[in-house]
Amino acid sequence: MAYDEDLANRIRELLADEEGVTEKKMFGGLAFLLHGNMAVAASREGGILVRSDPKDPVPEGAELAIMRGRPMDGWLRVGPGRLRTRPQLVKWTQVGFDYARTLSPKS
Repeated sequence: MAYDEDLANRIRELLADEEGVTEKKMFGGLAFLLHGNMAVAASREGGILVRSDPKDPVPEGAELAIMRGRPMDGWLRVGPGRLRTRPQLVKWTQVGFDYARTLSPKS
């Protein structure tokens, strides 16, 4: 399954004024990176992957991402049902970008 292009366009629209954002096809989806650090991605499994502080508990509305059968601390999966409205998408995109801002830029 390919990532949801409409969802990717909605994310792109939210990030239009954000400096240092690039896009990269990763994991079968489309990732949005801030200064080289992945923040969010439109997932091939539907919904988005969100980068988060691995020390924080998993927030309501998300679940810990499972990759290759292993839970991945610091990565959240948010299903498409929780991304229908602009405020919902803003909330989760903000989580990913807030955490990515704490990371050192990659060259």
